[in-house]
Amino acid sequence: MQNFRTIKGTHDLLPEELNLWREVGNSVHTLMQQNGYGEIRTPAFENTELFVRGIGTDTDIVTKEMYSWTDQGGNTLTLKPELTAPVARAYLQHQMGNQNPIHRLYYIDALFRRERPQKGRQRQFHQFGAEAIGSSNPEQDAEIISLAYNIFKKFDIQNMSVRLNSIGNAEIRPAYLESLRSSVKKIKSKLCATCQTRIEKNTLRLFDCKNPHCQELLDEHAPFIFDSISDKDQAHFEMVTRILNEIEIPYFHDKKLVRGLDYYSHTTFEITSSALGAQDALCGGGRYNGLIEQLGGKSTPAVGFAAGIERLILAIDKQNISRNLPDIYLIHFGDETTVTASKIANDLRLNCGKIVVMETLRRSLKAQMREAGRCGAKTTIILGEKELAANKIIVKDMSTGNQNEVPISEINQFFNKTS
Repeated sequence: MQNFRTIKGTHDLLPEELNLWREVGNSVHTLMQQNGYGEIRTPAFENTELFVRGIGTDTDIVTKEMYSWTDQGGNTLTLKPELTAPVARAYLQHQMGNQNPIHRLYYIDALFRRERPQKGRQRQFHQFGAEAIGSSNPEQDAEIISLAYNIFKKFDIQNMSVRLNSIGNAEIRPAYLESLRSSVKKIKSKLCATCQTRIEKNTLRLFDCKNPHCQELLDEHAPFIFDSISDKDQAHFEMVTRILNEIEIPYFHDKKLVRGLDYYSHTTFEITSSALGAQDALCGGGRYNGLIEQLGGKSTPAVGFAAGIERLILAIDKQNISRNLPDIYLIHFGDETTVTASKIANDLRLNCGKIVVMETLRRSLKAQMREAGRCGAKTTIILGEKELAANKIIVKDMSTGNQNEVPISEINQFFNKTS
């Protein structure tokens, strides 16, 4: 008989791990809504052309990583590898720009890329992020950066760093890229194989290379795009930094920071943490004023970020995260106690809001006490045939060992009083 296992690059989330995921999700929802962002959900798959036009034909995502197929109707579809293009598509399809001049949207969703699985990076992975569509002003950039930073700060992520840059408007790109190619072609033979390929296909992504030798060569020979931006773009960037200074978001200006996708322009940023090791990125984002026009809409400014949930989970100190331990483990034994025990458990859940685990394996008293300790229950209720005959239960505090006898009719009052 075949033993089925998860597909390479996917993994199961089991109950104890999901407690942490749920806490992360709840915090993201709360912080996004506090900042005036509304949740959006897009389908798991889209027309392939959306990503080809939005992300760019020369990116690794489009050329190597997308899960695409042709359905029975001849439509070419793709499991979404990123979320900005689907959000932009939804914005256009539902004519959201006609309803309001600005939209603040956020998401928590699963994505799919066929890349090499590694720690914190899977082929099915999860992201949360935000997109602010409609404002071209630098205060919107600063709001997005501070939103991302404060979410990570909420989880007490240590050794965080905000890298910040501007890649200017799209008009400067062709001349800069030509200058960059000309400079790096002189050192092409000294660069890694990936960088040699990127010189013609996606030149900006040379700066994303993780090879220290390549970065040293770029420092010495490559011009930085920031040095080519216009005076207007320079003023925009300076206002972003002024706001970040005022709201005490620490950052450093990294002239080598670029975003590899075609739709980015102006402000780019990345938040990293050394708690993750060599692969230290927590999130990345920036401004993409050309994307919605590229997808068939009118020129619409936008800025956003996306963050990997798996990578955030890795960075969190799990010692400081609650595990949603049971409030009560209900121990019962004897043939006549089952019905009453079930009613007590149900009442405590509905009327007192308690997390109650009730024994259903009919184990010995000793085995049930051991299980109550193993699952971390704060309190146990003990109901045997003697207690049932007396219409009482025994309530034991697991941290102190103290016990109380409580009439069955007064259980709800007892636990509401001690909450």
